[in-house]
Amino acid sequence: MGMTMTEKILAAHAGISESTPGQLIEARCDMTLGNDITAPIAIREFTRIGVKTVWDAGRIALVPDHFTPNKDIPSAEQAKIVRDFAKAHDIVNYFEIGEMGIEHALLPEKGLVLPGDLVIGADSHTCTYGALGAFSTGVGSTDFACAMATGTCWFRVPETILVELKGSLPDCSCGKDVILKLIGDIGVDGARYKSLEFSGQGVSSLSMDGRFTIANMAIEAGAKNGIFGVDELTTAYIKESMESGLRKDEFTVYESDPDARYSRVITYDLGGIEPQVAFPHLPENTKGISEIAEIKIDQVVIGSCTNGRMEDLRTAAAVLKGKRVKRGVRLIVFPATQKIYLDALREGLIETFVESGAIVSTPTCGPCLGGHMGVLAAGEKAVATTNRNFVGRMGHKDSEVYLASPAVAAASALAGKIASPDSV
Repeated sequence: MGMTMTEKILAAHAGISESTPGQLIEARCDMTLGNDITAPIAIREFTRIGVKTVWDAGRIALVPDHFTPNKDIPSAEQAKIVRDFAKAHDIVNYFEIGEMGIEHALLPEKGLVLPGDLVIGADSHTCTYGALGAFSTGVGSTDFACAMATGTCWFRVPETILVELKGSLPDCSCGKDVILKLIGDIGVDGARYKSLEFSGQGVSSLSMDGRFTIANMAIEAGAKNGIFGVDELTTAYIKESMESGLRKDEFTVYESDPDARYSRVITYDLGGIEPQVAFPHLPENTKGISEIAEIKIDQVVIGSCTNGRMEDLRTAAAVLKGKRVKRGVRLIVFPATQKIYLDALREGLIETFVESGAIVSTPTCGPCLGGHMGVLAAGEKAVATTNRNFVGRMGHKDSEVYLASPAVAAASALAGKIASPDSV
C-alpha cells in the first residue's frame, strides 16, 4: 500500500521505510520555533531538565511577535527571557523589532523552511509551512523544550483527508474563502488529528500567498497539518527565499503515491466558491457573502499570519484606492513582516491605506489575539482577516469577530457593514 506525503515525510524523519496512521514514532526536526508567549515556558523547562546547551543553534527560531512591541511590563519581561536565552545559546534565528515579523510569515520569507522538512513550533499555526510541501505542526511548550534539547519529537502518524481542487477562483475570491468554505462544511473538528492534503488541477491556480492562508487555517478544522504538493510555483518561491535565506540545505520533494490511503476525499470546484464570512463564535459558522443581511461593524483588521502578505495588502489597497473608510469605523492594517511593510511602502500601498483613513501598524500578532493594537470593547463588532473568532478572541467577551478575506474586509471598512468587494 502506498503512502501520502505526510506519511513519507514522517517515515523519512523517523528513519523507517514506511509509516502508517496511528503509529507512534520519534522523528528528527529540521526546524523548531517559539515566540514570546510560548518560548518562556519552554525555556523554563529546558533549564529545569539541566541540559547544558541546545541541540543545534541554527535549527531553532525565536520570534517575539505576540505582545511586541512590548505593550506592558509583563510582556517586556517575557521578551527579555527569550532575548537572554537567545544570547546565552547563540541562537542564530532570533528576530526582534527592526528585523522581525509575524513568525509564520517570517520563517518562509527567510528561507528557514524547505520542502520535505519536518517543522514543529510552539504555536498552533505552525501548520502554515505545509504550503511549501513540508510537514509542520504546532506542539506544546514542553515538547518544544525537549526538541531544543534533543532535536526530536514524538508523533502519532495522522490519517489523511484529500481535498481535491478543480477549476479556478472567481475574481472576488481567494485562498481564505477556500479554507473558510472547507471549515464551514466539515466543522472545527472535522479533520481532528488528521492531515489535510490539498491536491488537484485547481491548486495551480492558487498563489503561494493563497496556499499559505489555506495551510495556516488547517488547524481551525482540527487538523494536525495541512500540506500542498510542490510545483513550479513552490520551486520558484523556494529558490527566491534561499538566495537570500539562512538555510542552504538540500531538500527532498515528496509526492503521495497513487494508491495512498485516504480516510476521506472532498472535492471542490473553485469556480463555485464565493467570498465567505465566518460568523461568531467559531470559524465553522460560515456563510457566502450573498447570504448575509446587513451587519454594521465598528472595526476592521487586515493582517496577521493568515492574511498579512503582499497579495493580501495589494488586494485590500485595490478596494480602498481613492475611497474613504466609513466614518466611525476603525481600520487597522498590519503587514506580516518588515520586508512586506517595506515592499508595500515602495509600491504606494501604505499611502493608499493612510489616505483611505486606515492606520498602519508594525508587524505584530497583537490585534489577532486581543493583546493590543485594536482590542474590542463590549458590544463591538469587527471584520478581521485573522484566523479565529472565539468568544473574547479580540477583546471583550461580549464583542464579535467576523472572519473574512482582505477584499471583503476592505469593502466592509468602506461600507461600515459587512460588504462584498463588488458592492463598493
